[in-house]
Amino acid sequence: MAFKRPLEDDATASQHKKHKSKFNIGPDNLPDGTYRRKVIKIKKDLIHKAKVKKSYAKLKARDPDLAASSAPPPTESEPEPEPVTQELHPERQAMLDAPRSPTPPPNQDSNPNPYPGNRQPRRNNGKRPAYFEKEQAFAAQQKSDAEAKRIERERREKERGEKVEERERFRRAMAKARTGGRNGQRKLGRESKVLLERVRRVVGE
Repeated sequence: MAFKRPLEDDATASQHKKHKSKFNIGPDNLPDGTYRRKVIKIKKDLIHKAKVKKSYAKLKARDPDLAASSAPPPTESEPEPEPVTQELHPERQAMLDAPRSPTPPPNQDSNPNPYPGNRQPRRNNGKRPAYFEKEQAFAAQQKSDAEAKRIERERREKERGEKVEERERFRRAMAKARTGGRNGQRKLGRESKVLLERVRRVVGE
């Protein structure tokens, strides 16, 4: 027959202290960064609060006077609020008691000045306040500079076009003068005219 274990072993086995599992806040596999630091901070705060609560409970159990003093004082019966009397301000009461003067009709106004009091009509001298004088002057300067640059660019493009056209005309004239005549000779008279015109232009510049 098999040997049976005594009951004392079962009792001692059940009395073993169970291992407490740590509490988790957020996932364990968070990378090191903002979220992980935030989770660690929350966990530390919770541990600190639990320790404070535990130490306070121990103090309360040790000192019964502390428990009695921490209890909220009994609330006394609040007195009923006094009814608010609707009393008027003395100045308002005096205004209401004063006799009313008949108001003149709107068309027959005795005051010819349409601006009551010390107000004077605003003079419209046509000059508006210049809020952005510097900015307007700077914008006008930029506009004039851009206009001058545009005119200069157009002038240069025109000169360049004229020079290209003149060069092309000279090339055609020289090609025509260099072609042989009836006997295959060069037309020196025509070629000399073209060269003389070019020399005059260069000297004139």
